[in-house]
Amino acid sequence: MKHFVLIFILSIACLPCLAQDTTSLLYGYDDRTGAEKITGTFKSTRVINALSTEMLHKGELDFRIMHRFGVVNNGFKDLFGLDNASMRMSFDYGINDKLMLGIGRSTILKDLDLFVKTRILQQTKGQKQMPVSLLLAAGYILTTQESFAAVKPTVVDRSSYFFQMIIGRKFNSLFSAQLSPLLVYNNMTLNPTDDQAIVGLGGGARYKVSKRIALMVDYHYVIGKLDASITNPLSVGVDIETGGHVFQLHFSNVTGMNEKGYLTQTTGKFSTGNFRFGFNLSRRFSIGKRHRKSW
Repeated sequence: MKHFVLIFILSIACLPCLAQDTTSLLYGYDDRTGAEKITGTFKSTRVINALSTEMLHKGELDFRIMHRFGVVNNGFKDLFGLDNASMRMSFDYGINDKLMLGIGRSTILKDLDLFVKTRILQQTKGQKQMPVSLLLAAGYILTTQESFAAVKPTVVDRSSYFFQMIIGRKFNSLFSAQLSPLLVYNNMTLNPTDDQAIVGLGGGARYKVSKRIALMVDYHYVIGKLDASITNPLSVGVDIETGGHVFQLHFSNVTGMNEKGYLTQTTGKFSTGNFRFGFNLSRRFSIGKRHRKSW
């Protein structure tokens, strides 16, 4: 466990270094080399639940509200889930065009999460081509909900970590897709027989149907020993862009809205109607010079 924490800390420390233009030849793909950057692979920095290939520009602040209602198969008893709701509120900030930080807080388990994401490769076309974008992300999640167990968990027990690689490509003006393998490590599991390290083979896609509307899908295949009730997280929905806002409407079997939550705590199945309606609302603020939009 000590070795794992050490690796995590070193990874976090190295991410800002990777984001510096002078420390990596991978950032040589820019206008000076005759390469044209491909932007707007996804409209938001998250597909639906998972982090996407998109980054905030330097000085941009993204305020995001993620909302999930109850399951729809209860019918009018709770108005198809609208009587029940959970939420995550977050602030993400662009340190520069290749490095962003985020902090969020969820009502489920009162989780507090922090993450850092950096771009390693940028998809380009032209004289020097790069077929895909590559990003790395790492984060920390702390469960702050009060425990009623006889033995109180420590801060270390309540801590979880995640590491993610994101490989994405904008195939044309209409279709984009990404692969996003994810590792979540829980210092303490809810079920003693569960694996502490869980892997998710993730993928997401976006299909643009009009200037401001796109269809979205977000899925992870879970690998690891978990309770039999845990299933693979799946979300399908639509992106609506309205000026500085991005409004996502979707159906999902996911309740947890951070990486630990959606990968290791999803129990609903679409086949039994055990899914829920939800929405994400994102509003960006530019602190300083405005940047050109790339829808």
